Amino acid sequence: MCADLAHRRAARGHGRATAMPGRGLSLVELMAGIVVALLISLAATSGAMLFTATQRQGMGTGGAMVNTSTALAALRDDVAAAGLGFFGDSQFLCQRLNLSVDTTALIDGATFTPLSITAEAGGDRIDVLYATEVASGTNVLLSAATTASAAQLRSLLPASVGQAVLLAPATPGDPCVVRTVTANTPATLDTPQSVAYDNLSTARFNRAAFTTPVTYPDRGRVTLLGDVRWSRFRLVGTDLTLERPLVGTSAVLARNVLAFRAEYGLADAGTTALASWQAASGAFATLTPANLPRVRALRIGLVTRSAQAEKRNAAGDCEATSAMPTLFGTAVTADVADWQCYRYRSSTLVVPLRNLVLGMVP
Repeated sequence: MCADLAHRRAARGHGRATAMPGRGLSLVELMAGIVVALLISLAATSGAMLFTATQRQGMGTGGAMVNTSTALAALRDDVAAAGLGFFGDSQFLCQRLNLSVDTTALIDGATFTPLSITAEAGGDRIDVLYATEVASGTNVLLSAATTASAAQLRSLLPASVGQAVLLAPATPGDPCVVRTVTANTPATLDTPQSVAYDNLSTARFNRAAFTTPVTYPDRGRVTLLGDVRWSRFRLVGTDLTLERPLVGTSAVLARNVLAFRAEYGLADAGTTALASWQAASGAFATLTPANLPRVRALRIGLVTRSAQAEKRNAAGDCEATSAMPTLFGTAVTADVADWQCYRYRSSTLVVPLRNLVLGMVP
């Protein structure tokens, strides 16, 4: 029995000693594996690059849409407020205007409308003026002729120091003037309310001298404005820009804008319904108090270009756009030579001018 056990152990030891070692990879197999791995890596990289390019194009197109929507929203809000505070008793109060900031006269007795379109070389420019106080649609009468620094009122005007007021003549003709309230003396049983607008360094609208300084007789009007906003929309290169002339600031609303145009929505003479669209040309090259009553709305259009060019086809040709868009029937000029590689978006906005319409309703 002991001999058999020793024989088996010897046999196992002999088997381990004669076992063949494991076989490794040959050089050909190793090279083939490296090539396959490289092909897989190249395919993955190409797919990632294609996905990134597609994602970038999608983000560019989406970003252009967001920019356009934001710009149109800003335009809508400002244009819709045009004229607030400059109408009263069913008439346009200010056919001419004196408006200043600190010691600079920005509008010095010139013909005035609270909304205007100006045709410029790069596109149209829209100027909008309006008051910020919701109660600006009402006004009170003067109880005596105004002085250079104060006005006495027939009824209550809830004005506070620092707010702006509009002084208007009894009948349109002389310039209106915007002033900053420096003191407000309430009425008593024997004296009317008095609003002062002294020439102080803190009074924003009181410090400039005008060519035609005016005082207003009894029954002139005073309107609470709160503050005055002046918004100017125009193209600077291909950037749609919002400028604030009263504060000297500006901001870019949208980029890659190729066209920016606006038109007046007009009613026929003697009627009230909107009947046609008119560019800032001909009799409406300059909007005046005479043709302002025909204006009912503003139509605004812009064309934007995607920031990212799209991939050319196998022949090397661009197929994103086959023809440049038009705006209000006028062709838009491309700003790049390979314009067919880009996508374009035309947007149009119609804004009713409620303050203008309601301000002149009999």
